[in-house]
This record gives sequence, C-alpha cells and structure tokens, in this order.
Amino acid sequence: MKILHLDNNHPLLLKQLTEAGFENEEDYSSSKEDVERVISKYDGIVIRSRFNIDKEFLDAASKLKFIARVGAGLESIDIQYAESKGITLFSAPEGNSNAVAEHVLGMLLSLFNKLLKADREIRNGEWNREENRGLELDGKTVGIIGYGNTGRAFAKKLRGFNCQVICYDIKDNLGDENATQISLKELHKETDVLSLHTPWTSLTDKMVDSEFINNFSKPFWLLNTARGKIVVTSDLVSALKSGKILGAGLDVLEFEKSSFEALFISEMPNAFQELMTIDQVILSPHIAGWTKESKEKLAQVIVDKIKAKYK
Repeated sequence: MKILHLDNNHPLLLKQLTEAGFENEEDYSSSKEDVERVISKYDGIVIRSRFNIDKEFLDAASKLKFIARVGAGLESIDIQYAESKGITLFSAPEGNSNAVAEHVLGMLLSLFNKLLKADREIRNGEWNREENRGLELDGKTVGIIGYGNTGRAFAKKLRGFNCQVICYDIKDNLGDENATQISLKELHKETDVLSLHTPWTSLTDKMVDSEFINNFSKPFWLLNTARGKIVVTSDLVSALKSGKILGAGLDVLEFEKSSFEALFISEMPNAFQELMTIDQVILSPHIAGWTKESKEKLAQVIVDKIKAKYK
C-alpha cells in the first residue's frame, strides 16, 4: 500500500510504517489542488489539519482506502461522504488526552491563584498581596461537557483535589469512578467550573452563547481546550464583564484558521480585542495537546491503528 504523508509528524510514524512494508511518500508543501491531481495513486493519506478533505478531494482519490488524522478530531474531513466511499477513518484522541488534561488543570490553577496577574505586577515593581488572594479548588464542583478521552483524562487529574466532578455527554452510561454523569439541566445548576471537551459538530457549533451561559445558576469559570467555534466570543466577553463568567482559560479561539496554525483574521474583531484586556482570562495558541510526549504518542496510535487494520 502506498501512503502519502501531508504533514510532518514524529519520525517513528514513517519509520514503523516503512518497516511494516508500507510505501511512504511525503509532500508537505504542495497546494490542495496539486495534491488532488496525484491523489489517485495512493491507498492512504496521513494528515493533521493542513487542509480540508472534502467531496471534491475524495472523488479524486479513487484508490483511497484510509485517511489517518494525527490528532483527536475529524471535523476537517467530510466523514459521511468518506464512509460512503468505503474509506476508513483513523484519529488518535488517545494520544494527547493526558497532555490536554494537564494543560487545562494548569490553566484552572493559574486562574484561581491569579498567577499571571501577580507575575506581571511584580515585574512592574508592584507588590499586591490582598488583591491577588486566590481560590481553592477544594470543595468546588467541576462540570465537564464531553466525556470522551480528554474529558475522562481531566476528571482523573482532579481526583486529588477533593472537588466534586460531574459530566454531561450525549451518550449514556459514560460516568465512572472519577465523574458522575448527570443531565445538562443538573450541570447548569451545580457547576462552579465548566470545562469543554467536545468535538466541533453541528450540535456544538456556537454552543456557548448568551442563552447557554445564562442557564447556569451560579457564576462560573470557563475552560475551553476543545474547539474555538464552540464559544461565541462576543457573548463570552459580555458574560465576563457582567460577572456571570468569573474567568476563562482558552486554548482555542473562535478566530483560528481551520489548520489551527494561525489566527485567520487580518483585523481583530472588537470582541477579541476586548477579551485580551481582561485580567481573568488566560489564552494559549491551541497547544493543550501539543507536548513533546504527545507528538510521539499521537504518531504511535496512528501507526498501531493502520497496522491493526492492514497487516
């Protein structure tokens, strides 16, 4: 089988696939249109998020047996059409779930203890103790929406903090020793900290809007390491200003390119400009699952899945 690699990944991926007898070719720079002209030669492709795999691309890929995405989600692929053509889809949510869990926990503890604000003030010659009095996670209720690989990994990290962990998911019977599965209505009532771990789908697109936010009984903290378009930035800013949301840790943004490699806007919307001025907000550039360890784990998961299917 001949595989085209469209993004650079950990070298073990190429090495182990070659050792398993697959023929590997690399193209990390050609345009989507140029790749479409040659894709009919290949049995499989390995990609992260370089471009969308749409109907036109899939029609050109007449021999394609599988698409392997070295990441958690498959939203950049026309899943329904690919499956209708008998193409197997691989992803690797197991590979970076621990990295995401550690990152979101770090964001939460930084927000609760005002670490970025305190650090910035000291660097500016200010020594403000009372203004930087923090909060403890002990006794709080953490609500998780989306109890898949990353949601479960985050719940596991919380076991030592003596907090209550609840979860909501569209699938039933996912609760475990680390989190109690409840209804969305109950989650709205109980949550002090909300962490999002859902894929970006038609159900979750712009899910966190003003109506969703106002359904919560208490002011809460928001953490998003899932997908940026789940949260409506303008509504988040309004909730931060009103105190309905107490603070936010955002690793993903509404205004990211679909490749996740940059912000796609040339002129920043007013809502995003306002967001960046709010002290109780921590931002990072879609790196929650982007550790040295996860790079290797993601590649290994993909190799193992390809080999299990075709060897």
